[in-house]
Amino acid sequence: MANKRISFDDFLPMLKLVDALPKGSYDDYVEGLRVFDKEGTGTVMGAELRIVLSTLGEKMSEDEIESLMAGQEDENGSVHYEAFVKHIMSV
Repeated sequence: MANKRISFDDFLPMLKLVDALPKGSYDDYVEGLRVFDKEGTGTVMGAELRIVLSTLGEKMSEDEIESLMAGQEDENGSVHYEAFVKHIMSV
């Protein structure tokens, strides 16, 4: 595929269209992570969450994941996913 350039004036309507797309809600993200909470504790393993973030949907790089996960794991390596969703929605 050849690289092509577009003007800012052509780009701006596309950006507005993408920005207008519905974004996931807090409840959507919590429900998505609850699937991985096999014991119903309100937590998911940080290692499992890292795999999900790097392989599903819009895949994240290791640096992006580490930045997002900084300070989110408890002493057992678990992430309280409701707090995590609040964190990512505030960033």
